[in-house]
Amino acid sequence: MEASKRQDKYWQTLETILAAQPSWASHGSPNLDVAYQAAAQTGLDIKKALDDAQAAEVEAVLKQDVEDLTALEVKKTPTFFVNGRGLPSFGPDQLASLVAEEVAKNKK
Repeated sequence: MEASKRQDKYWQTLETILAAQPSWASHGSPNLDVAYQAAAQTGLDIKKALDDAQAAEVEAVLKQDVEDLTALEVKKTPTFFVNGRGLPSFGPDQLASLVAEEVAKNKK
């Protein structure tokens, strides 16, 4: 996905890949060829994207992402944060409560 930014196709590619996810990421054994076919539907040059994915700049972004995920202790997606505080358990009430707590802290 990071390489798709170099072709100004990130958002289109992301949306298409996510929409096609049931066809390529079934039961923990992803079929990347199917994912690439879906990405190509956005006009993404797959060969160029695969080549770009090997670029040092892309590698650096991915390395930083991994470091950030490790530092924030992200174990799954989605993970929600409000002002750097993680949502302890998922749900709209829990999220609203965390937002309210942060708003109250920042009003002081």
